[in-house]
Amino acid sequence: MSKTESLEDFYRKKFDQVPNNLQRESGHFNVFKVEDCIATPSQPVTYARRDFYKFSLNRGEVIYHYADKSIHISGTTLMFFNPRVPYTVEFLSELKSGYFCIFKEAFFTENVRGGIRDLPMFSPGGKPSFALNEQQDQHVSLIFEKMLEEVHSDYRFKNDLIRNYVTEMLHYALKIGPTETLHQHTDANSRITAVFNELLDRQFPIESPAQRLSMRSAKDFADQLSVHVNHLNRAVKETTGKTTTGHIAERIISEAKALLKHTNWNISEISYCLGFEEPSHFNNFFRKQAALTPTAFRLV
Repeated sequence: MSKTESLEDFYRKKFDQVPNNLQRESGHFNVFKVEDCIATPSQPVTYARRDFYKFSLNRGEVIYHYADKSIHISGTTLMFFNPRVPYTVEFLSELKSGYFCIFKEAFFTENVRGGIRDLPMFSPGGKPSFALNEQQDQHVSLIFEKMLEEVHSDYRFKNDLIRNYVTEMLHYALKIGPTETLHQHTDANSRITAVFNELLDRQFPIESPAQRLSMRSAKDFADQLSVHVNHLNRAVKETTGKTTTGHIAERIISEAKALLKHTNWNISEISYCLGFEEPSHFNNFFRKQAALTPTAFRLV
């Protein structure tokens, strides 16, 4: 797998230079017009994780590869990406115009309720793309233009204003997208399930064959949460309709597919980092979940 792309890598690739203040900024933010970037949008984007957040307004036809999914999009699209999920964008037509911004999570520390990573478009299983009509395109473009104006201004409190614009963008997208992903934790079962999901997500992505999952069973998570495994299983089932084991298996198979498709690690290495004692156990698990062997899936 390609190494995680840093902000320094991004600036060198796009602009052949790194801003002087980048190392001093824990919460870096910047915004660009697509046409102002040196690298042409038709060039393939490397499949990798980034150590920064990004969202973009794209006008054109693209295929984005997000974790183990590939989705074809045509028209104007608002797209969101986060450091926990690898992605690449395949441009099928030249993007003549558009915008994108990049920022580190620290830019929003204590400024977004619950943390920016908890918003649906930035969750590992969330919906990262939102199709826009002409009116919505104009609205989002105006927000990007406001951010561009502030980034280049000398206003003392411009970062606070930019955060407001980004927050407006996030909530505008959530209003466009499905609202059922927004869930208030109204009882103890919901809270336990939310913490379980957070612990599960924290184990990913797998970035090295030496990295290994530490929690793979419902009991592992129950021990971490200091609750009885039956209590955890009941809470997760009542809240989501799926079993704890089912959630764990879905997350592991999703990561397994990404590793098989986008790394040259052998089956034993993937088996080890996903916590299987023997490659044969991984083969059986994968065949049961995907109806293919890992080797066959890699060749598809």
